Amino acid sequence: MVNLNLHLQEIKNILKNIPDPEIPVINIVEMGIVRDVEFIDNELVVKITPTYSGCPAMKAIEDDIVSELKSNGIENISVQKIFTPAWSTDLLTDEAKRKLKEYGIAPPEGKAENEFYRDLITKPIECPYCNSRETKLTSQFGSTACKSLHYCNSCQQPFEHFKCI
Repeated sequence: MVNLNLHLQEIKNILKNIPDPEIPVINIVEMGIVRDVEFIDNELVVKITPTYSGCPAMKAIEDDIVSELKSNGIENISVQKIFTPAWSTDLLTDEAKRKLKEYGIAPPEGKAENEFYRDLITKPIECPYCNSRETKLTSQFGSTACKSLHYCNSCQQPFEHFKCI
């Protein structure tokens, strides 16, 4: 008899090979996009949640999931988008937050449920380069809608902040 739980964990490990298309230093599992993996009637169903409803990367993520699984000998795959519960930055793993900071993107601080856009303009964000809080918001939107642009007065580096949503 096959231990499906072990097999599903192996599949999740395979999915860790897929980088987020917009932030390639973290993968789609660390990002919290992959919500579930299960077998339903001889079909592998991978359930994913977009980081926001208009996320342009979802088609690329779907294609990458199918391609990666097929290259590992897994056929008969279905990718389903689920919207409930909604994605939130609370789903980012600690490893993802560490990688974001090393990449030069300030990770979200706190929990989304407590911080939803609160003090976005006045709250100083910790600089991912020098850890200073002597920073200022320069634009509420960065290269993607889920990031904002900031400037560090201490090290004089611009940086993006992954909003707590």
